[in-house]
Amino acid sequence: MNTLTHLDAEGRARMVDVSDKPETARTAVARGFVSMAPATAQAIGAGSLPKGDVLAAARIAGILAAKRTADLVPLCHPLPIAAVELALTVEPAGVAIEASVRTTARTGVEMEALTAVSVAALTVYDMAKALDRGMRIEGVRVVLKDGGRSGRFEAG
Repeated sequence: MNTLTHLDAEGRARMVDVSDKPETARTAVARGFVSMAPATAQAIGAGSLPKGDVLAAARIAGILAAKRTADLVPLCHPLPIAAVELALTVEPAGVAIEASVRTTARTGVEMEALTAVSVAALTVYDMAKALDRGMRIEGVRVVLKDGGRSGRFEAG
């Protein structure tokens, strides 16, 4: 079993020292889904919600969240984000969200991609909750991680 790198020898939380690691190109992709009633998804797709363009707001919220991940997750390193891309796709049962984050750094950007998806999903919920309080944020996960010592990971 791998040891948890965010714990010191006494089991206390710590920020991992990455100073000896080389800077390498790194990419992470995360996905999630906001499940909702078909009428809500249709309204989002049509752009007819009173709060405005849900997809545009969620896209910008996700980008901002990726850039602020180290402020939100206590043990994350602040990283020089090179690119953040968010794709939001309206489907009959909800909104699919995918975030791709790239950097050249000493540690990966999985947390930034997960944060982007999560905050984009929260924004979709916030903007559409007047129509559908039963929405669910589901399946937020890393589907691709590339770069660094551990190499490439792709979810099955």
